[in-house]
Formats: sequence, C-alpha cells, structure tokens
Amino acid sequence: MVTVYGIPNCDSVKKAREWLAAHQVAYVFHDFKKQGVSAELLAQWAAAAGWERVLNRQGQTWRKLDAAAQAGVVDGSSACALMQLHTSLIKRPVIDWSGAALTVGWQPDAFEAALAQALT
Repeated sequence: MVTVYGIPNCDSVKKAREWLAAHQVAYVFHDFKKQGVSAELLAQWAAAAGWERVLNRQGQTWRKLDAAAQAGVVDGSSACALMQLHTSLIKRPVIDWSGAALTVGWQPDAFEAALAQALT
C-alpha cells in the first residue's frame, strides 16, 4: 500500500494527492501533525533519501528557529531529532511507494518512476 505522509493543507501534499487520484493510485494518508512520526521512521527516510533532502530548510519553521537550533543540525541524528520535535521541518510529501521506493517533496517525474517500481 502506498502511504503519503504530510499535512492536509500543504500545497505540495494537495498536488501529490491530486496526482495519485488522477493516476488511480490507492493510498493511505498519514497526517504527521496529528499522528506524529517515529524516530525509526525518520531514520529510515534519512537513510533512504538523505537527511539533507528530508529536512526542509526553506520553510517558515526553519526560519523561525533560533541560530543555535539551526547550527545544531550537523548530521542525520541531529536532523531527525529536530524534525521529530518540529514535524513541519519535514519536506512534504514523503511517499512510501509500497516499500519499492521513497519520494520526498513534490516530484511528478519521480512519482512516475516510483509507481512503475511499485507495480513490478
């Protein structure tokens, strides 16, 4: 089963959900604002996609952090710990394509490839 992780009102998540619906892909939605994200899952994402890709340094949440908190992000462990505290720091959406692939962010071209992998 495809799982979409994100926040319902995020524009990128909305686009991804529309893309999935248009391609008739069944999925489960995990609202990580309400349901949280485990340390284990964040570590898996960081290992699969790279913590630099999973950590959203472009958003308001990052910009609102104090300089010490930003400077404290030096590796995957520190990034994952901060993302678990502030789930808005996670680049959205994160899509687990039935264990066949993982995509981070709004990437329709990558979605095509991941869907093909998931179907094989």
